[in-house]
Formats: sequence, C-alpha cells, structure tokens
Amino acid sequence: MTKFYLKLKYILDFFVAIIGVIVTSPLMAVIAIAIKIEDGGEVLLRQNRTGRYGNKFVCYKFRSMKSGDVPFDKHKPVIKDNNSNVTKVGRVIRKFKLDELPQIFNVLKGDMCFIGPRPLLPVYDNEYEEWELIKFEMRPGLTGLSQVRGNGHLSIKARKYYDAYYVTHASLLLDIKIIFKTIAVLFVGERRFLKHVSKEEYTQQEKLVESKFAINRQTYLNFGLVPPEERGEQNSCRTEE
Repeated sequence: MTKFYLKLKYILDFFVAIIGVIVTSPLMAVIAIAIKIEDGGEVLLRQNRTGRYGNKFVCYKFRSMKSGDVPFDKHKPVIKDNNSNVTKVGRVIRKFKLDELPQIFNVLKGDMCFIGPRPLLPVYDNEYEEWELIKFEMRPGLTGLSQVRGNGHLSIKARKYYDAYYVTHASLLLDIKIIFKTIAVLFVGERRFLKHVSKEEYTQQEKLVESKFAINRQTYLNFGLVPPEERGEQNSCRTEE
C-alpha cells in the first residue's frame, strides 16, 4: 500500500460515490418503498462498525429482517435467507447484495471506500492479534478481498487475514480483480470462490506486517493497547493518509 495510491483511491471513491448515488437513486427508492409496504417498519438498519484507526461509525444497510433486535452470535454470524426473521424483500436484496447500497453514503461521508477491509461489529474488537490491527490503516470497504474469497463461509480469522493482506498489497490491479470477482459472486454465489487460508499464509503475512508496516498510534489507543513507542519498541514505518 502506498500513500499516493491511498489518497488517489479516496478521491476517486468520492466522485464515484456521487455518480453512484445519482445512478442508483431510483433503485434505492423502489427498495425503500418495497420494505415499507411489506411491514411498515424502518427502511434502514443502522449499525455501529469499527472503522479506520478503530474509530466507530454508523454503517447503513437496507433492513432485510423483520426485527433489528435479533441477538447476534459471533460464532454463527451468517443469517441464512431461509431464516424466519428474513423478510420477503430481504431475501431478494440480500441475494444480490442490494441491502449494501446505502453504504454509498458512508463513502460520501468518508467512513468507507468502495474496496477495502470489510468493517466488522465492535463485538470482534477484542479478538484481534496486534499485527492484525494493520487492517485499520485503511477505511473499510463495501467489498473486499474476503468478500470474493468466501466471505460468510470463511472463519473470522481467515477474513481478518484477507483484510490484512489487502491493506499490505493494495493496488489498482488488485482492485480491478476484486471488482470483477464481486460481480461474479453476485451471480454464482460466495461458496464458488471459497479459498481457505493455510497456517503458512498466516505466518507469512504476520512476518510481513511486523517487518515492513506500522500501525497508527490512535489505533492502539482505540483498542485499549499501549503503542509500541511507549513500550520502548520501534514503530517507524507508519502509513498515513
């Protein structure tokens, strides 16, 4: 990941988001009306997610379930479409990932970008190994490497690996590959692209992060950790916007 590419990426994302809002507004209006007609409930689901540097932000999604108060089980995070709590409209918009469309506004606000590490719920905050915090050097994305390598069929550990891998290898070429694979996932499903991560890959990625990258001081503080420089350790390769 280079500072120049990251800055360029965020600038392009902002302008693409403006175009995206204009182009998808009719579709988003239809979805909003359909949700409202079905049960008269809230159109949007607002969830706190952990974003760049560990800062929390409100992530927007179209509501696809009858209730937004369903207890979340982080050991079984994927809610299948045949779940009785998923609405009829929800089944359709979840299948084609249309429930994620409101996150274009998160991009406009600067909370997210189009391609990046996927933001998880704060319930996972205490499960990161220190090197995995490299994920938070970037804004989270609407789609990303873990989304095209199995997404919900992956373990949380594997998803964190792919998030870290993306941040340390971000490039225009990788983004283009993710865009095309994201389109393919919409039509053939996530399972077709499932790629588990070997122990060797974890080890290699951990060594790469520890040898060539550094994590922002604010990230350590937001996760309740003492920054390396305050522990008398070196942290000199910081990547900043």
